[in-house]
Amino acid sequence: MPESFERGALTEAVFYILLSLHEPMHGYAIMQKIERLTAGRVVLGPGTLYGAITSLAEKQWIAIILPEKDIRKKKYVITGTGREVFQKEIDRLRELLSNGENM
Repeated sequence: MPESFERGALTEAVFYILLSLHEPMHGYAIMQKIERLTAGRVVLGPGTLYGAITSLAEKQWIAIILPEKDIRKKKYVITGTGREVFQKEIDRLRELLSNGENM
């Protein structure tokens, strides 16, 4: 597991950001996708989103794709490390669900 992986659960915001970034997209599209995926239950504000993006980029869980012309249109995409972290979280959630259903 990558050194930058912090043991424990991902926050819901980080989980949905990583899920969204399995395809490159810009910040506003990430916010829209998360809201759509959760039927409006999770709504990320710009401060929360960009704070998380900064942290995820520092951990190298996501990469920034800089455009050729308009710097405001940069996109983000999950990295190999981010995919590993995301898969570990999926596995953790499956275990929780399995244990809960087997009560």
